Amino acid sequence: MATTKVAGEEAERFRVFFIPFFVPSHMKPMAEIACEFAARGVDSTMVVTPANADFIRPIVEQAARAGHPVHILHYPFPSAEVGLPEGIENLTTVDPAEEGKIYQAVDAVQEAHGRVLRDNRPDAVVADVPYWWATDVARELGIPRLTFLPVGTFPLVVMSSLSRHKPYAGLTDGENRPFVVPGIPDSLEMVKSELPNFLRVRDAHAENADKIRKAQLECFGVVLNTFYEVEPAYADQFRREECRDGYYVGPTSMWPRQEVLEKKVAGKAGECKAWLYEQKPASVVYVGFGSFNHFSKQQHWEMARGLEASGRPFLWALKEKASAGGGADWLPEGFEERVRGRGLVIRGWVPQVEILSHRATGAFVTHLGWNSLLEGAAAGVPMITWPLAYEQFINERLVVGKLRVGARMWEGHRSSLPEEAARVVVPAEAIAAVVSRFAAPGEADEEVEAMRKRARELAAMARAAVSDGGSSWKDMDRLIDDLKAFRSNGVVVSST
Repeated sequence: MATTKVAGEEAERFRVFFIPFFVPSHMKPMAEIACEFAARGVDSTMVVTPANADFIRPIVEQAARAGHPVHILHYPFPSAEVGLPEGIENLTTVDPAEEGKIYQAVDAVQEAHGRVLRDNRPDAVVADVPYWWATDVARELGIPRLTFLPVGTFPLVVMSSLSRHKPYAGLTDGENRPFVVPGIPDSLEMVKSELPNFLRVRDAHAENADKIRKAQLECFGVVLNTFYEVEPAYADQFRREECRDGYYVGPTSMWPRQEVLEKKVAGKAGECKAWLYEQKPASVVYVGFGSFNHFSKQQHWEMARGLEASGRPFLWALKEKASAGGGADWLPEGFEERVRGRGLVIRGWVPQVEILSHRATGAFVTHLGWNSLLEGAAAGVPMITWPLAYEQFINERLVVGKLRVGARMWEGHRSSLPEEAARVVVPAEAIAAVVSRFAAPGEADEEVEAMRKRARELAAMARAAVSDGGSSWKDMDRLIDDLKAFRSNGVVVSST
């Protein structure tokens, strides 16, 4: 099982390797951080399996066009070992019934990661949170290991409290009365059915939780795709309790330089923008649910009927998947013809950041994956929340309850476990009622207009964070300086 060394390195270059987990929602922000490192003079290398290189290559190529090259170093995905076909290497391409095999691959690549690091000996490594062994390998090599966390400090502090205190322990599976999460800056209520998956079932994350936490506490520090101003009390608590140091360097989607952004309009991006330019300002509801969440065909029919009945212009990023019940009748008969002009359905990938930042976009129906949450916040767009799994129900408490820039799509029973969630279909009437509220400015109700004002203020904070002298700009500088200081003398000289 051979790996390839990065050739031609100059001794004086500061070399950092980045190793993401097998899902685009981790690969994308880590690649954006690697590109920003490169823009600041660091020799950055993304370490990925061959098929996953395709997911980051556009980001890396954009950085190269701007004069900030990032290497891509391949290592083999353990396809035969985990029983997956060649080329199926992440959670977006695997059949949902075989998602567990992607998590099995995490442990199976431990040896390959060790070989890559020992053969190439970078000056530092940023390894994704499941790769607990990277802390031990880095210690052996005498280099800093940073843990990459793809979510913010608000959900992380809440999940840490839930894991430690288990305030839900006395509740049966069917008992869904609210309980208070202890030991956090705010009063926050949860229900058992909306807890993160790993707190409800013994999955791969739960099996390795102790090792992951130990590695996070012992490593050099943690780098997160967030910005301090969006969750300051939680950012402070996270630094105090969950790591040696925390570096908040997001929103990573805002780091690409302008010369890079100007290269991105092509293909579907052009189609979406051409349609959006025909719509009134802040009138379009954008519907997008991330890179690998899939609804049943029945729920998609209700979504279609609800969007049609809402009377609002909409752009819907639709992911059809046969294993989720897709097929020729994925949408109600005649739906696309009836909404033509008012609604645009795009199948597969869409340029989400560009859609959200367009002047015509006025609301975002989202599952609240952390990347999507930050992209919506950065665009200053209010959110209609439809969490599905993981920490997304906690993120909803931030968006709706604390930041007050969103509204819930459904007030009925919800669950973080797919088999339970599938039993509840959100009806078209409920979807239409919520979406219809998000009319163009001057036509929406008072509460929606207030959300829009707060969303614009949040976007201004995000822009300031990644601008010269902003909190994320300074944390990015501090992170690189701390890593270089460690190489020079084995100590960190900067402070938070």
